[in-house]
Amino acid sequence: MLAFDYGLRQIGVAVGNSALGTTQPLAILRARDGQPDWTQVAALCKEWEPDLLLIGDPLNMDGTVSDFAQRARKFARRLEGRLGIAVEMVDERLSSFEVKQQQREAGHSGDYHESPVDDLAAELILKDWLRQR
Repeated sequence: MLAFDYGLRQIGVAVGNSALGTTQPLAILRARDGQPDWTQVAALCKEWEPDLLLIGDPLNMDGTVSDFAQRARKFARRLEGRLGIAVEMVDERLSSFEVKQQQREAGHSGDYHESPVDDLAAELILKDWLRQR
């Protein structure tokens, strides 16, 4: 399976194996206003042959659907329509915050433009999904 941490400028991607319970960060795709290079997305899917795509669902803290969550859900629908692979939304509240905190503790400079962590956020989404199973 592949997990995506949706963003307007960057989309983090991680890969995992549900049978083995393994995960790893895979890539950070550049995006323009939330739109990736779809040929890159298709190439990743061709290479890894996922049976499921997980998309982080950036809900508000109270569980309501934010405008950004609406955009992430539209991205998910496009993925499913373009690739014909099942898509599931995964609650990602605080995932980026958690990853950034972990990275700061590990010595990250805090410059996330220079050294982004979107792929690690995607991996956290995947790990959370596996833990819930």
